[in-house]
Amino acid sequence: MIRIQLQVDLRYEIDAYGADFIFNVHCAQTPSQALSGERLMLSQQCSPLLHADPVTGNRYLRLRAAPGELMLTYSATVDLTHYRADPSQIPEVPVCKLPPEVIGYLYPSRYCQSDRLGKLAIAEFGTLQQGYRRVQAIRDWVHQRVTFTSNTTNANTSAVDTLIERVGVCRDFAHLMIALCRAVSIPARFATGTDYGADPALGPPDFHAYVEVYLGDRWYLFDPSGTAIPMGLVRLGTGRDAADVAFATIFGGVRSQAPMIQAWAVEDSSRDLVLPQDTPDALSTDDGRRYPASA
Repeated sequence: MIRIQLQVDLRYEIDAYGADFIFNVHCAQTPSQALSGERLMLSQQCSPLLHADPVTGNRYLRLRAAPGELMLTYSATVDLTHYRADPSQIPEVPVCKLPPEVIGYLYPSRYCQSDRLGKLAIAEFGTLQQGYRRVQAIRDWVHQRVTFTSNTTNANTSAVDTLIERVGVCRDFAHLMIALCRAVSIPARFATGTDYGADPALGPPDFHAYVEVYLGDRWYLFDPSGTAIPMGLVRLGTGRDAADVAFATIFGGVRSQAPMIQAWAVEDSSRDLVLPQDTPDALSTDDGRRYPASA
């Protein structure tokens, strides 16, 4: 089992009219991602409302903040239990046999214009043997053709933009891989977490975007940017693309500072706690089952 200690610190300056926030910084609660010691601290007296999506397990915090400074600190201990499988034994699922809640991840979305990438995807991947290995080939194709470069894209950059420019950050890699998967009828979704294991040369720890692809009977983890260790990915949210799972959506005049992220793994052989490591196995922390709405 993997145990990650996580802390997120956010800081904002709010103008004279106040502002509304929707945060997605609480870790998702799933059968394979157990939480303990959760703590939320806010610098202002307000009435936050936390709710969980019954299908995805995403947890959203809503609040109204007064003018001045708002500081948010969220911390938790996260225990990850990974399902591991032989990649050669994982099939694709015909569209006619997909669970109803998965079908929405076949369609184009704001940042993942799979309808514009069909010819390319079929030319590159249409003749490959179907299954996990084909998705892995899509992941490798994106990783090899896009260069990770900070501050080269913005909130409007889409999969098509990334294909043209060939540079981006983790969310751009994720959008392009998702669009290519959907273009060959493979359900894929955008996932957010933190970049455990990233090279310090890339900058301080940060939020991270990766991909989950539905194969067999569950969602499998892929990191097309190659910057994090997949076994250390703690899921905050999943959606069609980045528009669904921004860590903060803000309504009002606000100046924000860069988030501060801390994520470290706990190693303890007496409790079977091991450090995240790269593995050739296919990894999953979600079998697609619905989650309780309570938070």
